[in-house]
Amino acid sequence: MYQLKSLEDTIVAIATAVGSGGIGIVRLSGRQAVGIADQLFISRKNKKPAEFANYTAHYGWIVKNLRAGADISELQEEIVDEVLLTVMRAPKSYTREDVVEISCHGGVVALRTILHLALDCGARLAEPGEFTKRAFLNGRIDLTQAEAVLDIIQSKTETFLRVSTHQLKGELFCELELIREDLLNVYTEIEAIINFPEDDLDTRGREVLRERLAAAKKRVDQLLHTADQGKILKDGIKIVLCGKPNVGKSSLLNVLLRQPRAIVSDIAGTTRDTIEETAQIRGIPFQLVDTAGILEPRDLIEEEAIKRSRLSINSADLVVLLLDGSHKISQEDEQLIERIRHQNVLVAVNKSDLPYKIEEDKIQKILKHKPLLKISALHKAGIAELEQAIVEHVWHGKIEAPTGLIVSNVRHIHSLKECSKSLDKALEIFSEEISWEFISEETKSAVNALDSVTGRNIDHDLLDKIFAQFCIGK
Repeated sequence: MYQLKSLEDTIVAIATAVGSGGIGIVRLSGRQAVGIADQLFISRKNKKPAEFANYTAHYGWIVKNLRAGADISELQEEIVDEVLLTVMRAPKSYTREDVVEISCHGGVVALRTILHLALDCGARLAEPGEFTKRAFLNGRIDLTQAEAVLDIIQSKTETFLRVSTHQLKGELFCELELIREDLLNVYTEIEAIINFPEDDLDTRGREVLRERLAAAKKRVDQLLHTADQGKILKDGIKIVLCGKPNVGKSSLLNVLLRQPRAIVSDIAGTTRDTIEETAQIRGIPFQLVDTAGILEPRDLIEEEAIKRSRLSINSADLVVLLLDGSHKISQEDEQLIERIRHQNVLVAVNKSDLPYKIEEDKIQKILKHKPLLKISALHKAGIAELEQAIVEHVWHGKIEAPTGLIVSNVRHIHSLKECSKSLDKALEIFSEEISWEFISEETKSAVNALDSVTGRNIDHDLLDKIFAQFCIGK
């Protein structure tokens, strides 16, 4: 079993975000958590945390150089902060260890002072994600639930927050455990046949086992079918706004963000660098990139701007080509259209409030079957239709919010694909009536792939990598 630096240590960390706030929390976990709190805290009734009932919060003070038997009235000069202290004893706590949380005023100095006092009393500074890692190692949660904690913290939309809370409740774990149980039962029966060949199955018996493997594979593939939606909800879609100078890219960016992020000017070439911001459109996170529209650089700065714009366009999930509807197609427009013709493109013809002069046939000649929408970023006309088209491009025409179990973690997706491949091989061997040993091996590999998702079987280096993404206080 993988071990931390030491599960015997009592760890401490600031559990709230860095900076000033109304409340800050210092969290301790481990065998000495309550004992360390005894050395720091005194309640209004001069009681120590060791005397507190479980799951109770108490008002009092954190005190430097707390002396045994001293009354709070004698310690006024040593008071660090007035706080609420909560005691949660093992095993019914987040880590299944004794946990103490000190809720103090959210000033940086107060939090750091309390943290250092706890360290002086024998606690060790927690590693990133160590509280959640201990919850996993102590069996309170599985690895999918631990990763859901991080997903909840990093959720960019309400939709992905719902997906993450479902996973935190253990829904993915339960589904994988059911599949695992079915595969283990098949594996056990196959191993019995291998070890006792006189009990070999007839044709009908072989077909039943094959059907059970096929049913397990179907359930795995159903989870994998949600992976694209899951990754979109988690990481968002990169949309690049491109077009020649002064076509209205910055204005459109501001409209989509619903705030004045980019400088808007009648002077062409105002945007000399890519601007990246995150926006939520119909519950889906998007990374919007406003590119410099410069095609012929006048100096080294503009040369670098062009380079960055091209890199952004090449890596885009969706390119929104912005054209000026009040002018005919220019040579610059044609160059851009030719450059992006093989990418996923939406064409937005801006300035539709002005006399319409653009030749749509020229656009369609190069960008065949690419959607074309008329908008006015200045008057916010056609923006709803543009957002609808963007979402439909993402969901391939399906814009309803996802329901049920969604797989979004890249590690989970990889392991589920490995499981599906092993089951494919097992089914292929079944159809060719090759030796049972090969079917057994592939079934075992499928089980191992599932175990790597839930954490039953995982490399300790990978475990460190997973939890290193967490903040220290979680």
